[in-house]
Amino acid sequence: MAVPAAAAAPSDAFIGLGANLGDRARQIDLACVDIAALPTTMLVARSALYASAPLDAPGGEYLNAVAQVHSALAPLELLHALQAIERRHGRVRPFAGAPRTLDLDLLLYGDLAVASAELTLPHPRLHERRFVLAPMAELAPTLIHPKLNVSISDLLANLKSPQRVTLARAVTARPPASRREAASR
Repeated sequence: MAVPAAAAAPSDAFIGLGANLGDRARQIDLACVDIAALPTTMLVARSALYASAPLDAPGGEYLNAVAQVHSALAPLELLHALQAIERRHGRVRPFAGAPRTLDLDLLLYGDLAVASAELTLPHPRLHERRFVLAPMAELAPTLIHPKLNVSISDLLANLKSPQRVTLARAVTARPPASRREAASR
C-alpha cells in the first residue's frame, strides 16, 4: 500500500527515541520538546528511559524511550519532521549503525500498514527489539500490532532476544513543556 500523502484525520503515532553520544538523556528530553512543537501534533505521553547495549552497531550504551503523539501530519510529513529534528540535534549518517546523538524512528501510525522506499509501517523490526517494546509496553501494553495481530505486551513477553534492557530513569510526571525546562532536568 502506498503511503498516504495527507492524513485523513489526526492519528496516534508512536516514535522510538534513542541516543548513544553526548548527553543522551538531555537529547531525548529536548527531542520530545521539539516533537511537541510540530504543527498539528500533540505529545500525549513519553516512557521512562531505558539503557541497552548497541544492537549490531558500534558505540556506547544507548538510552531509549518511546513517545506517543496525536498528529494530523501525514506519515511521510511526520517522518520528514522527525528527520529534521535529528539533523538539528547533530545526527549524521556516515555509515549504517553509526553512533548517534539522536535517533527518531516512526514505529506506528494508527493501524496503518504500508511499505515504500522511504517508509515502512509498522517499523519492520519493532517486534524484534526489546529496547523498543519495553518502553512501548509502558505506554500502550494492549495496543495491537497492525500486521502481527498481537499486543505489544505479548510481543515483549514472548521475545526471544537475549538483549538486556534496564530502566535508566523513571518517567517524569509530564513531558517537558519547553526547551528551557528540558535543559534544567
